[in-house]
Order: sequence, then C-alpha cells, then structure tokens
Amino acid sequence: VLPSLPTLTVLVPLLSLAGLFYAATVDETFPQGCTSTNSLCFYSLLLPITIPVYVFFHLWTWMGIKLFRHN
Repeated sequence: VLPSLPTLTVLVPLLSLAGLFYAATVDETFPQGCTSTNSLCFYSLLLPITIPVYVFFHLWTWMGIKLFRHN
C-alpha cells in the first residue's frame, strides 16, 4: 500500500534531509563521500532530484500521447 501523494511530497524531502544530516554527522569524508554510490549521502541527494524529473517526463509522455491522439 503506497501513501498518498501529499504524504509522499512531505515524507521524501524529510527522509532525504534526515539522511543528509546523518551522513554529515557520521561520515568522515562527508563532502567528498557524496560522490560514492555506496554512501547514504549520495542517495539522500539523488532522491529529491529523481522524483520531479520522473514526474516531468511522465507528464511529457502523457501530453505527447494526448496531442498525438487529438491531431
């Protein structure tokens, strides 16, 4: 069962911020360690960027289908 969209809109940035703060306090190589894919910092920065990009391209595809059908 997935949470609703407003819940995810609030929950994803809060979890990412918590992961970023956790990585900043625990990881010794914090700023440089964010480039490693096995770091929590990397994913806490990647997650908030991935979701809007996915939504944009999903809507872009939907709009393309709508324009193609009504043309």
